[in-house]
Amino acid sequence: MNSSIDSSITGEFSKSIWSKFRRGIEEYRLIENNDRIAVCISGGKDSMLMAKCMQRLQKYGNIDFDVEYIVMDPGYADENRQKIIENADLLGIPVNIKNTRIFESTEKAEKHPCFLCARLRRGWLYKTAQELGCNKIALGHHFDDVIETILMGMLYGSQVQTMMPKLHSENYEGVQLIRPLYLVRENDIIRWCEYNKLEFIQCACRITKSEGSSKRAEIKSLLHQLRLTNPAVDMNIFRSVENVNLQTLISYHRGSETHHFLDDFDKGLSIKGTNNFQNNETEPKQC
Repeated sequence: MNSSIDSSITGEFSKSIWSKFRRGIEEYRLIENNDRIAVCISGGKDSMLMAKCMQRLQKYGNIDFDVEYIVMDPGYADENRQKIIENADLLGIPVNIKNTRIFESTEKAEKHPCFLCARLRRGWLYKTAQELGCNKIALGHHFDDVIETILMGMLYGSQVQTMMPKLHSENYEGVQLIRPLYLVRENDIIRWCEYNKLEFIQCACRITKSEGSSKRAEIKSLLHQLRLTNPAVDMNIFRSVENVNLQTLISYHRGSETHHFLDDFDKGLSIKGTNNFQNNETEPKQC
């Protein structure tokens, strides 16, 4: 293991990575005493950094928990699999590699292969975590993934939703999904890789490469343009799903229960505390 790589997380990248990692753990109560966590490693930069942060937290933190470092091989090319093994050895991560045939299955799908792949991966991870006695699985999604998901839902899915910091599994009782890098920016992860001269595998899916640009790539490009005139746009998007005012929504649902603003409109309920951007009565129309 390269000790300088390990120490850089709490040294040069203390504020940008380690502090935000710890803040996410504490703010969303992602890890608790007696947890047994399956840390899921794809071989990319995000999951590898997450594994290092989890390793350091377990060793030096004040939470008593156990970990299993799992690499699910969905059918990687030999060079990608070998790169994951080499990086895990360099970082001192004791990975447990499990073979699957997920790529083979998704390549046969005529429609929505990416959706099928994600569903098969997630199901396999939950099942394996349960078999290993884990009550949580940790994924390497970061802050930028959250922002992009919000915009993708609005622009392509016609819904307002976000990528949650933790979730209960619907099909595997007692297992939760957590995202320890929830508050860490992707650019800081990239800077950490460059600082330590680390190279990780990119997307290893042959389907994605053949289809070219994705919707997420379009959203990344859009955000890049927005940042040129509004550097705070990412945080504004994130805060927007923390500050939802249900009184200003036409409709919303919680599970199978749907609510519409007309349900209470005739009761004369007023909207208090709204600003000019929310109250069309006081906001002049701009041509």
